[in-house]
Amino acid sequence: MPKSKEQKRTILKQLSDKIGKAKSIIFTSYSGLTVKDNEDLRIKLRQEDNEYFAAKKTLFSLALKDKAIAGLEVKEFVGQIAAVFGYGDEVSPAKIVDQFKKNKEGKIEFVGGILENKYLSAAEVASLAKLPSKQELYAKIVGSINAPVSGLVNALAGNIRNLVQVLKAIEEKK
Repeated sequence: MPKSKEQKRTILKQLSDKIGKAKSIIFTSYSGLTVKDNEDLRIKLRQEDNEYFAAKKTLFSLALKDKAIAGLEVKEFVGQIAAVFGYGDEVSPAKIVDQFKKNKEGKIEFVGGILENKYLSAAEVASLAKLPSKQELYAKIVGSINAPVSGLVNALAGNIRNLVQVLKAIEEKK
């Protein structure tokens, strides 16, 4: 049953609010997903502070009109479109959908996205999904900062260790 104008205004307001809060938005074509698959994806996304929202392309276009993002034409996307709004980590929506789509071959696909008010193609969203998470990047930075200190400690400890071994060899000799 078609939605009334009032229902469409409500959805448009919800979309505008979500777009305003989101750090990243990933658009997906979900034509082959069952209701259970959709619910499973929603649960996984909610756990990481993301939200899955399906609406008509026209409503997405109207909600994004004032953003004026170059290259973004929602009406040109093929199939039924849903948006995944990332409120926490910018990369997590793409990572979660990428993991989910591995089990659902051909049922859900990236069609585009928005990051830092710039349009991303489907290929760019797929490569975004391959990036490490913020926590992984923080761990790498801490490891890089800690490496010189660890090396210095090992070098200093090596000199003392060698001295002890020489003294022990002298003791065994006598």
